[in-house]
Amino acid sequence: MPSGLPVALLAGVLATTVEVFKLYHAPARDAFRLSLSGILLLGRIFSVWEIIAYWLAISAGAFLDYWCHRALRSRLEPMQKVARMLRAHEELLLNWFRAKGEISSGAVEGLNNKTRVITRRSFGFRTFKAMQMALYHTLGRLPEPETAHRFC
Repeated sequence: MPSGLPVALLAGVLATTVEVFKLYHAPARDAFRLSLSGILLLGRIFSVWEIIAYWLAISAGAFLDYWCHRALRSRLEPMQKVARMLRAHEELLLNWFRAKGEISSGAVEGLNNKTRVITRRSFGFRTFKAMQMALYHTLGRLPEPETAHRFC
C-alpha cells in the first residue's frame, strides 16, 4: 500500500464533509455564505457533481503517485525517466482536475498557431527584430508597415 493512500482517503472524506455541510442551514451560516469569504470557503449550493469532481481529482493524484512510485522502483530506465518527468510536472497535470475541466486551452493554441504562421511567413526578413515587429503587429492587431526595412 503506497503511503499516499491514507492521505488521499482523508482528503476525500474532508472534501465530502465540507460538501455535505452545505445542506445544513442556520441563519448565521447562511449570512456567512453571502459574503465573499463564505462563498470561497463554503460555497453556495450542495452539488453531487462537486463531490464526484473532488473524488476524481484525489484519485487521479493518488493513482499518479502510485504509478510513479512503481515506475521508479522498476529497473527500466525509460519508465523511470517518464516517472521523474511526471513527478516534476505533477502540480500542472492535476490542475485540470482542480479546475474541474472548465478551462480550455483553445485560446493558447490559437495564439501558438498564429505565431507559427507568422514565423513561417517571416523567413524572408533579414533580422529577428523585423520578425518580432511582425509578431507584435499581427498579435496586437496593429497595422503592419509597408516595408520592414528602411531604404535610404
